[in-house]
Amino acid sequence: MTKLLLCLWTPICLLFLLPPQHACAQSKVETNVVYGMYSGLALLMDIYHPEKPNGYGLVHVSGSGYRAPLSLDARPLKASVHVKREGLRLVKEGYTLFTVNHRATPRFQYPAPVEDVQRAVRFIRYHAEEYGINPDRIGAIGGSSGGHLVSMLGVLDGKGDPDDESPINRLSSKVQCVVARATPASFLSGGPSAFLGVSLGRKTSKQSIEYKRAVEASPVTHVTTDDSPFFLVHGDSDKVVPIKNSEELAELLRKVNVDVKLMRVPGGGHGPRLVDDPEIAAEILAWFNKHLRK
Repeated sequence: MTKLLLCLWTPICLLFLLPPQHACAQSKVETNVVYGMYSGLALLMDIYHPEKPNGYGLVHVSGSGYRAPLSLDARPLKASVHVKREGLRLVKEGYTLFTVNHRATPRFQYPAPVEDVQRAVRFIRYHAEEYGINPDRIGAIGGSSGGHLVSMLGVLDGKGDPDDESPINRLSSKVQCVVARATPASFLSGGPSAFLGVSLGRKTSKQSIEYKRAVEASPVTHVTTDDSPFFLVHGDSDKVVPIKNSEELAELLRKVNVDVKLMRVPGGGHGPRLVDDPEIAAEILAWFNKHLRK
C-alpha cells in the first residue's frame, strides 16, 4: 500500500512543482501593454522577448491600408500575420520586438497613426531599461501602410516637447534604422483619401489645404541629412503601391548621403510574402545588425 501511495503521489507532486506548459510559452510575450491613451481609448502593443536578447529593440507596424474594422470583436492589428512574417524571425535572432496597434480609418485619419507610432517609440525609449534594450539604438520595420509609418519615424525629426507634462512625451521618437517594404512614400499625386482626409486631383492647387496635407504626410518631403539608414524592399510588379515610391525615396536619401539600399524584387507584387524569401530575410537581419549593433 505504501509503495502504491508513493507511486501515485510522485506524479502529483511533479505536476505542482513543474510550471504549466502554457505559462512557459506565454512568459516570453507581454500582450496588451498600454503605451498611451486617447480620450479613454487604450493604445496597445505586444512585446516579444527573445530567449537570448542582444539588447536592441525593433518597433513593428503591420500593414493594414490604415484601416481597422469597426466591430468590437475584430482582430487587432498587432495580431496580423505580418507580425510572424516580418517580425518573429528577428526575435529568434535576439531582437526584442514591439508590435503596435494604432488608430485607423474609418474612425481616425492622418495624423493620428503617425502620432501613435511616435508615442510608441517614446514609450519604449522611456522604459528601455525595463525591457533590456538600448534606448539610443531602436530600429523599425513595417510593410505597406506600416512601411509608410515606420518611414515617417526615420525621416521626421521626432523631437519631444521639453515642456510636456509627461516625461515620455519629452523624448525623441526618431528611430536609428528603418526597414520598409512596399512603402507609400509620396501622396503628392494622390493617395488614400480615407487616410489623408482629403482628395487630390490633377487640378489641386499646391497652395490648397489638401495639397499641403499630402506634403506633410509624405516621407519624400521630409528627407534631410540626419535621417535614419533605410533598407527598402519593393516588388517591381506591385500594383497597389508602385515601385516608383521606393525609387524616389531612395534617390532623395542618396542625394543627402543617407545610407540607403533598395532591393527590387523581380515580378514581386504587394504583400508580406516578399520577406519570406531567405535572401531578403538575411539582408534585413544584416541591415539591422549593421546599423544598430555598433
